[in-house]
Amino acid sequence: MTQSILQLAEKIRAGQLTSTVLIEESLGKARADENLHAFISLDKEKALAAAQYIDRLVAEGAPLGPLSGIPLAVKDNINVKGMHTTAGTPGIDFIASHSAPVVRSLIDANAIIVGKANMHELAFGVTSNNAAFGAVRNPMDLTCFPGGSSGGTAAAIAAGIVPAGLGTDTAGSVRLPAALTGIVGFRPTTHDLSQAGVVPSVPTFDVVGPMARTVEDVTYLFAIMKKTPMPNRKELKGLHFAVAYPHSADLSPRVKSAFQLAQERLKRAGLTLTELDLTELVDSAFDIGYPIAYHQMKSAMIAFLQKYQPDTSLEQLIDCIASADVKEIYQESVIGRSAPTDEQYKHALSKLPKVQQKYLDVIKRKGIDAIIFPTASIEAQPIATSSLSININGMSVPTLQVYERNIAATAVWGAPGLSIPLESTTTGLPIGLELDGLPGEDLDLLAIGMAVEAICSPKAV
Repeated sequence: MTQSILQLAEKIRAGQLTSTVLIEESLGKARADENLHAFISLDKEKALAAAQYIDRLVAEGAPLGPLSGIPLAVKDNINVKGMHTTAGTPGIDFIASHSAPVVRSLIDANAIIVGKANMHELAFGVTSNNAAFGAVRNPMDLTCFPGGSSGGTAAAIAAGIVPAGLGTDTAGSVRLPAALTGIVGFRPTTHDLSQAGVVPSVPTFDVVGPMARTVEDVTYLFAIMKKTPMPNRKELKGLHFAVAYPHSADLSPRVKSAFQLAQERLKRAGLTLTELDLTELVDSAFDIGYPIAYHQMKSAMIAFLQKYQPDTSLEQLIDCIASADVKEIYQESVIGRSAPTDEQYKHALSKLPKVQQKYLDVIKRKGIDAIIFPTASIEAQPIATSSLSININGMSVPTLQVYERNIAATAVWGAPGLSIPLESTTTGLPIGLELDGLPGEDLDLLAIGMAVEAICSPKAV
C-alpha cells in the first residue's frame, strides 16, 4: 500500500477502487506479516462492515468524508470504541466505550481503524521490544527494532499494511520510530490536540501525532484532526534554518554523511543555514523533564486506573509489567526510592515556563524558521543485543540515552517536531531529519516540511 492517502481516497470516491478491496488488502497484509508483531489486535469484522458501508455510499452518490474508507492503525494506548485498549501491558485491558476525540475526528471523516498497534510497554521506551505482545520488528531489517514507543504504527506503515496511523509522543515516541523505519512522523505542539481517551504517560508532555509515508499525508491527517485547511508547500528560498548542537555531534558515520548531504541540498535551494548551540536549553529541559515525568507517570496513571479499571491499583499494574526495562523504571523511579518528591516535582514544574520561554526567545531573536538535526544519532539496531545498550563510535552507551538525546527536549519546550526520511549516499537502514518549530506554528512547520521532503528524502532522487 504505497499510494498516498489523497490518491487512495480519490480513487474510492471515483469508483476506481472499493474500500472493501482496500481493507481486505490491509487485513491480508497484516496477517501475512504477523512476524512483525505490528498489531496487538485487529478488528476484521467491523473494518469490513465499515468498508461495505462506504462502498454503498459511493454507489448511491452520497458525499464522503476526506478519508473515504482509508485503513488506519491506532496505537494501543488510544481508545477506539468497541476495541480493546491495553497500552501494551498485561495489567490494562478494557473495551473502550467511546473513541478518543482524535480518533473520532478521523472516523467522522470516514477513516476505518483496522487494528490497535503494538508499542513499547506503557509507552516508556525507545525500541518497542515488548515482552508481553512480542518485540516489534523493523520491516527494513527484521532483526532490528523499529524504535519506540509507537513502533507498531511505524512498522505497519513502513510494511505497507496501512498508509497511515496514529502514535503518541511524550519524549520522541512518534518521531523516533518514523526515523528508524523510513516514514514521516509529526509531534504537534503540546496540548494542540485533545488527549482525552488516551492512556497517559506524562500529561504535561503527551501528544497524539499522525504518522504516514509522506509529509503531505501527515499534514492531511493533522488538518482533519484540527478541522483546518491544508497549508500549501512553502518556498524554501530565503528561509533561515538553524543546525542544532549538540544534536549534530556524535553521529554514526552514515547519519553524519546523510545529514551533511541534506545541508548541501538545502543550501542549494537558497536557505540560510547557521549553527545554534542549544546545550544550555537541552540540559535545562532534561533537568526538569525527568522529575516531572516520573511524578506524573504515577499520579496520572492512578487517576486513569480509577476511571477505566477501578479494580486495578498502580502496584498491581506494575507487578504485571512484562518488559524488564519498563518494570525497573516504574519500581525504582516512579514509586521507588529514586522517585521525585512532591517538592522536587513542584520545583521542576515551576521552572518549565521559563525554559519554554527561553526556547521561544532564541528562535524569535535569531529569526529562525526551523531548527534541524538528525532525529536519531544512529540507525536502528539489533533486537537481540541492543535493548539496554548500543555501541556508537566505539563507545557503549545506554540505548534509551542515545535515542532520547536529540528528541526529548522538544517535548519539554512544547514545540512541534517533524521527522522526514533522509537520502543517504550509502545503502543501509533509514535515517531521519527532524525539523522543530515554534509552538502553535504547526501548519507552517508542515508547509516547510513538504518542501524539505521534496529535495532531501529518498523519494526526491
